[in-house]
Amino acid sequence: MSNWKLVNQVYLYDGTFHGFLTLIFDCYASKTLPQKIASQSTYCHNFLDRTLFIETNSEKSDRVFAGIEKLIGYTALYNTYYAFLSNEKEKEICLLKYLCDGFEIGPKINNRLTLSYVFKVMRMKKRCFGECHRLKGLLRFQEVGNQLYYASIHPDNNILEPLGHHFIHRFPTQDFIIHDKIRNLCFLYHNEQYKIVDATMLKIPAISEEEQKYQELWKTFFKTIAIADRKNPKCQMQYMPKKYWKDLIEEP
Repeated sequence: MSNWKLVNQVYLYDGTFHGFLTLIFDCYASKTLPQKIASQSTYCHNFLDRTLFIETNSEKSDRVFAGIEKLIGYTALYNTYYAFLSNEKEKEICLLKYLCDGFEIGPKINNRLTLSYVFKVMRMKKRCFGECHRLKGLLRFQEVGNQLYYASIHPDNNILEPLGHHFIHRFPTQDFIIHDKIRNLCFLYHNEQYKIVDATMLKIPAISEEEQKYQELWKTFFKTIAIADRKNPKCQMQYMPKKYWKDLIEEP
């Protein structure tokens, strides 16, 4: 990227993965590297920054998506998607450099861990994938209606979509809602269709009477089998971080 032009601008996009891929297309086509990249919804405008909003274009994003898989490989596509879900502030710039270098040298970019932006992409991917994997086992569904189940989560990263897809594959005929309370987003699955919506648009009903009975039975069972003398909170937190306990039915 030595022949790229550095521009004193902040590039803004709509915050979606397709919007970000559109931005990648425009940067690669013009060989420009912006001062900063940010989602329009989270960016704090000030009179010092020169901003440019990149409008999402499905044709451009599809070309970049196909180009990543063809020229860099499926692994790079996987790395890009999970790193994009990270909550780290510099993720967009790191991913821009990672992908544009990858278009030049191919899959070998994944081995260039001495490059700071490649190392950061791998680290972000690892953290997001790890948190998603952890919540696949910790997430607790509760019945809130007629065959409708609800679960709340408080993840560090924006892993709502891959987590939702995991449970679609596990329960393809079951309607459910997964609520990310940090970002106030809900993953809705109904009649084999899903969408992600703002949680303020929904009114989550209270849990059913039958669900309350089962929760009480589970808590009783959990306390009954526990051995008080062998309780080890530090060991529990190694396998199940305390920040996730608020979404559990039982009390660790």
